[in-house]
Amino acid sequence: MARAQAADCLQALPLELARHELVAAAWEGLDAKRVWDVHAHLVGTGDSGSGATVDPRTESWLHPIERIRRNVLMGAACVADAPVGEVDARYVERLRLLTEAMPAGFRMLLFAFDNAVGDDGRELPGQSTFHTPNAYAAAVAKLHAQRFEWVASIHPYRPDALERLDQAKRDGARAIKWLPSAMNIDPASSRCDAFYSSLVKLDLPLVIHCGAEYAAPGARQEPYNNALRVRRPLEAGVRVVVAHAATLGSARDLDAPGETKPRVASFDLFARLFDDPNYRSNLFADISAVFQRNRKLEVIRRLLRRQDWHARLLHGSDYPLPGIGLAYSLDSFVNAGLMIANAADVLLRIREFNPLLFEFVLKRTLADGGSRLSASVFHTSDFFQSRS
Repeated sequence: MARAQAADCLQALPLELARHELVAAAWEGLDAKRVWDVHAHLVGTGDSGSGATVDPRTESWLHPIERIRRNVLMGAACVADAPVGEVDARYVERLRLLTEAMPAGFRMLLFAFDNAVGDDGRELPGQSTFHTPNAYAAAVAKLHAQRFEWVASIHPYRPDALERLDQAKRDGARAIKWLPSAMNIDPASSRCDAFYSSLVKLDLPLVIHCGAEYAAPGARQEPYNNALRVRRPLEAGVRVVVAHAATLGSARDLDAPGETKPRVASFDLFARLFDDPNYRSNLFADISAVFQRNRKLEVIRRLLRRQDWHARLLHGSDYPLPGIGLAYSLDSFVNAGLMIANAADVLLRIREFNPLLFEFVLKRTLADGGSRLSASVFHTSDFFQSRS
C-alpha cells in the first residue's frame, strides 16, 4: 500500500474480518477504554490553515530520496492522491475511520512535531522534515475527543520554551515528544535542566526517540539519539518513554573506558538502562515500529520473553508507518515459529483495510513459545493520567 488511493483505503473493514476470531482473540482480556495507541503522527501540508508544513524539498525530484520518502508516507496515510485543499482533512478523516473500527473507548495520542531549533534558539525550518503545531494537534483532539488525545512538541532551546510548556499543559497535552536528531536536541545538555524541572512539576512525561531515524532526518544529529543520553532527564525525575525501545541502529557506548567509544546496538544500550534499578520507577518504552522487518528477530524474541519488562512497555503504532505494506514481513514470523500461517493470511487481509487494527492484532498474536506481550503493555491509558 505504498501509494494508497481513496477508493481503497477509505473503505470500512468488512464484517467478516471485523468479527474474525483472530480479532476477537486479540481483544480478549483487554479493557478497550484503557487501550491507547501512544505513538501516532499527525502530519499535514497546512492546506486547511492548520499551520502544518512539510519540507518543500520533498516535492522536488531534485531531491529524489526526500521525494520518495514523502510519497511513501503520503501513500501510507491515504493522502497521496488528495487534491490541494484536502490533504489535512483526509489525513484526519482516515485516522477517524480507522479508530472507529476499534471498540468504544480506544484512543490514539496524536503527536505534534516542533521545528528544528539552532543552538542559538532560532528556528531552523530548512532543517525540519515536517512541522505540526501544538495548536493543530490540540484542535484535532478536541474535535474528535472520543477517539483522540494529543502530545505536544516543544524544543527546549526556545527562549519561550517554559511558557509553551505551561500552555501545552493547560491545553490538555498528555506528554511532550522529542526526536533529538531531527530537532537538534541534546538530551544530556545542561541547557535542558529547566525544562526537565518543569516537566516534573507539571507531571508531563517525555517521549523521546532513541536509535536510528530514517523517516524524519531533519537536523541529522544522530549522536543525540543515543539512549544513554536520557540519563539526565531520568536523574532529574522526569518520566521518560523511549520511543521504539531504541530497537534500530547502533550508537557509541558512552560508558566504555577510553576516548574511543565502540559502537554497539542501540537496543543493548537501552536494555542496560531498562535493567538499572535506579530507573525502574520512571523509565518506560513504547514498542511502536518494533515489529517491522528492519528489526532483528532476536530483539523481538527478547521483548516477548522479558515478562518483567512488560509493565513498563507501552503499545504504539507509529502511524502512518503500518500503512506501508513492505514495512512488515509476516513470513519471517511464520518461519521463526512466532505465528501460524493462517494468522498471517488473515492479518494481510486486515491490513488492506485497516493498518491500525492490523498492527494491534499482530502484536497480540505473536508468541515465542508460551511468551507473548502481556495485557499491561496495551493498558496504556493509566500511564498518561495525571498524578498531580
